[in-house]
Amino acid sequence: MHAITNSGWVEVITGCMFSGKTEELLRRLRRAEIAGQEVAAFTPNVDDRFGTAAIGSHVGRRIEAGVVDTEDPLPGMREALNGESVVAVDEANFFSAALREACDELADDGRRVVVSGTDQTFRGEPFDPLPALIATAEYVDKLRAICTLCGEPATRNQRLIEGDPAHYDDPTIMVGAEESYEARCRHCHTVRRD
Repeated sequence: MHAITNSGWVEVITGCMFSGKTEELLRRLRRAEIAGQEVAAFTPNVDDRFGTAAIGSHVGRRIEAGVVDTEDPLPGMREALNGESVVAVDEANFFSAALREACDELADDGRRVVVSGTDQTFRGEPFDPLPALIATAEYVDKLRAICTLCGEPATRNQRLIEGDPAHYDDPTIMVGAEESYEARCRHCHTVRRD
């Protein structure tokens, strides 16, 4: 909580895949624990890459997390909370617009809420609910990766299907990692429309 105002707030960590969003989220949680703050972490019920009750980074760091409903996360969060002052949510892009409302309510309760998620779909379009979270958060950090083709700073998620760029009409959500996605710059990012 802010020492002067005794209020909570929302922090958003965003960027493309492989930019270190979850690693940064885990770093902030470790620092909160070092400071003696109680931490609660949550993950969507659709992301099981690192185990169903954990937040994990691509470099192998993990923290136990509660699994909550993507359509209505607040009831599950409230049920799991036991006075923690720091609440973390990973993979915000898998949640509905209800996540913004949940984050606002938790911050209004005086909690520090740290949210991580990619802000663009594989098409290079805004990935809801991140735009609303970014607009209403007190703090926002946008991270970049390195383009796998040219080495420039990457801000886009390149989805690959059997090594080729995905088609524009493919589903927006497809859980995956290195086997399905690459970080790309604006110039190297491609979406098939044929």
